Amino acid sequence: MAGLRDCSVVYFGNDWSAENRTSSHHIARRLAGLVPVLYIETPGSRAPQSSARDFRKLWRKLFRMFAAPRKIHDWLYVATIPQIPFRKLPLAGALNRWLGCFLARRAIAKLGFGRLVSWFVVPHPAVLAKRLGETLTVYYCIDDYAAHPGMDAAAIQALDDHLTHVADVVFVAPRALVEAKRALNARVYFSPHGVDFDLFAQAADPATPPAEETRALRHPIIGYFGSLADYIDYDLLVYLANARPQWTFLFVGYVSSDVSRLREFHNVVLAGPQPYEILPRWAKAFDVAICPYVVNRQVKNSNPLKLREYLATGKPVVSVVIPETAQFADCVYLARNHEEYLGAIDRALAEDCVELRKRRMDSVAGSSWDARFQETVAVVDGLLAKT
Repeated sequence: MAGLRDCSVVYFGNDWSAENRTSSHHIARRLAGLVPVLYIETPGSRAPQSSARDFRKLWRKLFRMFAAPRKIHDWLYVATIPQIPFRKLPLAGALNRWLGCFLARRAIAKLGFGRLVSWFVVPHPAVLAKRLGETLTVYYCIDDYAAHPGMDAAAIQALDDHLTHVADVVFVAPRALVEAKRALNARVYFSPHGVDFDLFAQAADPATPPAEETRALRHPIIGYFGSLADYIDYDLLVYLANARPQWTFLFVGYVSSDVSRLREFHNVVLAGPQPYEILPRWAKAFDVAICPYVVNRQVKNSNPLKLREYLATGKPVVSVVIPETAQFADCVYLARNHEEYLGAIDRALAEDCVELRKRRMDSVAGSSWDARFQETVAVVDGLLAKT
């Protein structure tokens, strides 16, 4: 019986070398352990900003557009196919489709791929779906991209809807998006994020040393790892840092928005991005982990990967209330405003114990990325067997 193991995968994702390890990376790596995978970076979801970083990335991606796929390991190759982000320009859609098809087919031919499955984790290259001779098209929807800052919301939403409609199967990570997807496609599966449980559980292991940089910090340490982006509630963080000057607020991750107000506090530490594999050593130092989000459309329709990573560490977790965090109300402290958030951290510090740590870890112990991946492959195998 034919299945995924008899195919090669053309995988459209975000930047392979992005600062954050996302579900796009987790699924792609596991696919490449099963079948040959061409991972296609598709910059161009939003127009570049005027920052030097954006222009450096733009030139780097344009240069890579004409390069041969680069080998990451035995069955995983990465290529770059930019999309023109200015979608309101005449012929932009046609150019994206023509150039994308040409470059993708050239890379596929160079690698000698046979029977194809196209796998999309981002919606902006949707014009390429069903145009590469693929047997099956998968859309693994991990976010509400039209709600992201800097997007042409109407254009990205139209591409997202198109991809949802034409895909043979749609996996949806955010619970809040499932019903909208089902209105466009009968084959929609709720597939929440997994977690590298064994990796993050290292934070609960007495043998794991805390990151060297944390050893001189004053406790309690209120910690966060991930991007400091526009979806972070900086008003909340300023309120907390001001209300509890004796606490240390530790932020581990890339800064992509204005954090000048945080830099004014002596009890705020911005550690910058750290390698994914050593995040448990940073989490080891946390007394409480926080999800301090602005509750907007983007966040409401998200499935925060770090929530499960935090829980796997066993650390107390305090979060704003959104559909995904509400599912863990029995082991996450939830807050709806600044005062509640501060009180929740106070309770988390006072109540933490071995029993609660075990409950938090148990809540995600069965949600590994391997388990999620096997569930996905089983569905895809079933569909391929019918083709």
